[in-house]
Amino acid sequence: MEKYFDVVYKGTPFQLFGTPHLIALGIITLLCFSQLYFRKVWGEKERKIVRWVLAIAIVVNESSLHIWSAYWGIWNIQTMLPLHMCAVIIWASAYMLVTKNYTIYEFVYFMGLGGAMQAVLTPADAAAYNFPHFRIMQTFIAHGLLINIAIYMTVVEGFRPTLQSFKRIFIWVNIYMVIIFFLNLAIGSNYLFIAYKPTEIPTLLDMLAPWPWYILELEAIGFAIFFILYIPFLIKDWRAKQLATA
Repeated sequence: MEKYFDVVYKGTPFQLFGTPHLIALGIITLLCFSQLYFRKVWGEKERKIVRWVLAIAIVVNESSLHIWSAYWGIWNIQTMLPLHMCAVIIWASAYMLVTKNYTIYEFVYFMGLGGAMQAVLTPADAAAYNFPHFRIMQTFIAHGLLINIAIYMTVVEGFRPTLQSFKRIFIWVNIYMVIIFFLNLAIGSNYLFIAYKPTEIPTLLDMLAPWPWYILELEAIGFAIFFILYIPFLIKDWRAKQLATA
């Protein structure tokens, strides 16, 4: 059992889109689609319980990473501060689940889905480990929960982003990125992966231009991802407008 929690992993290296990786992706996808069924059978009491369970689960899971890192003496401000976008959204999503805060939902929808989907496809942070090691399991649970929380609040609770949400989140993300850029320079970190590309595992960033030009490409990619995530609601609003004028 101890080998699954060791900081120095001696097992088989993580294989991108290998069988364990595909199984993990399949479980996350199945949980997302299952919400189409549960939205029809859950009442407000059940929904409140689910929100609290999700909030507690994501807080406990994220806290376990910090406890594990501190135990092995690898906790440091260069890598462990909750400044990566998904880390910020993890803590914010727990608050949103309890309070049903719409403003935070906007961030969780766009950044939770957009960022977490990339993280489960190319888990750079935990690439040194493999299933069923704690570190890789924690990573997939954290980002899988983020994806499911965003889907849950949209499909089950009935929240939805607007065009103004799209604009606000894109602007605030860019402001945050500028702040983190200078913080990275100050403490020698690589939060948001804008100081350099991660090298532990192939990622989508490897397909982009060298630093710093890939940051500009990330801007375009981020805008495209946000737009794709908004398309279902754009179509819904267009259809509603057509019916209203028919």
